[in-house]
Amino acid sequence: MSEDPLHTQPASSQQNAGPSLWQACVDQLAQELPEQQFNTWIKPLTAQLADDYSRLTLYVVNRFKLDWIRAQYSHRIADLLEKIYGQPIPIELALTPRENHVRPRDTSGDTDSMPVEEPFVGSPERVLPASRHRLNTALTFETLVEGTANRMARAAAMHVAGSPGQLYNPLFIYGGVGLGKTHLIHAVGNRLLAERPSAKVLYIHAEQFVSDVVKAYQRKTFDEFKDKYHSLDLLLIDDVQFFANKDRTQEEFFNAFEALLAKKSHIVMTSDTYPKGLLDIHERLVSRFDSGLTVAIEPPELEMRVAILINKALSEGAEMPEEVAFFVAKNVRSNVRELEGALRKILAYSRFNQKDISIQLAREALRDLLSIQNRQISVENIQKTVADYYKIKVADMYSKKRPASIARPRQIAMYLAKELTQKSLPEIGELFGGRDHTTVLHAVRKISAERQQLTELNQQLHVLEQTLKG
Repeated sequence: MSEDPLHTQPASSQQNAGPSLWQACVDQLAQELPEQQFNTWIKPLTAQLADDYSRLTLYVVNRFKLDWIRAQYSHRIADLLEKIYGQPIPIELALTPRENHVRPRDTSGDTDSMPVEEPFVGSPERVLPASRHRLNTALTFETLVEGTANRMARAAAMHVAGSPGQLYNPLFIYGGVGLGKTHLIHAVGNRLLAERPSAKVLYIHAEQFVSDVVKAYQRKTFDEFKDKYHSLDLLLIDDVQFFANKDRTQEEFFNAFEALLAKKSHIVMTSDTYPKGLLDIHERLVSRFDSGLTVAIEPPELEMRVAILINKALSEGAEMPEEVAFFVAKNVRSNVRELEGALRKILAYSRFNQKDISIQLAREALRDLLSIQNRQISVENIQKTVADYYKIKVADMYSKKRPASIARPRQIAMYLAKELTQKSLPEIGELFGGRDHTTVLHAVRKISAERQQLTELNQQLHVLEQTLKG
């Protein structure tokens, strides 16, 4: 029996435990969640526990945050409460009363402060995109992995979300397929609605805009069309390259564009290329696209790909070891969508075969993908892979620098070059900055001997070998 005073004791002995019960839950979430997520979603919550412990009501400041907390955190909160208290406590989510968002009093008859959800225990329902604004509430800045590839675009998008209608209007984000453009513009809309629930926000794909123009012509409902698009506070439009060769659509979008800018509303667009690279788009529209801030999203670098895999796996309820994420990230380089596809294959293969996720399992799950990418191992690839793994510069492989943090990875790379290629010792030495073959021989013998003695080194070499062999 636990000696925790909150654990498994009847409610009658816990008359003063309500605040402590919730605080214990909050303290645990503070340890589990990144600081930004905790401060944004959990810290502002207020809780009210029924005297008989029949329910816990969590008060949230607006509907958007309520939906998000229900989808992302309610299951974990329910689990923690059950663990602390010893039995399930149903949870209700309610909007905080408008009066300064203070802790609720008895507000019978005040519908805005009444619980808006039925009590539940266990898994929350899946949140679907809201029909009014068409945003996917799961796509937020908190769930977007940041890296060099998207840092500038993310910073600009956050600025827009915080101060719409000011700088960077319009914001034009471009990049290849599957790099996170759509995620980013949904995040802008979700952040603005979290701060200003009454804002008129609409996410739409360019093809839907085309369809709306066609319907307006067919039904002679252009007044409704203009009411819909010209009155927005924020318009988020994906893949504007689909406007190509659609003259009437381009004209209507130009009119909407001008109307929104005139009322200091904000426009955020995405495309597969920069504005002046768009084909068959009117010049006056291209000049508008280019009049604000244009930023690119690049393919994710290695560390970002590793972080994406680990985070996505956690969101799927699985844990991917870092060495497996490194192996997959080295072999799937093009975009986030392909990374997610590879992850789904690995998770399905793991569950179907009831095996833990490992490099060997990932190799089996991705055998088709890896066979396509099967390539000759080169010394240059070994140098790049080892440098990435130990977080040093590739240039350090050829330099004369000798601190241990550089010299040891360099020796490991020499060892792998001897083991995995047909190069001679003098040839390897030449590729490592013109070093003598005796230097290479010393490195090979040293790492080979230590591999037999040091479990950690052997594991690192195994990961590197598996990654290089693909």
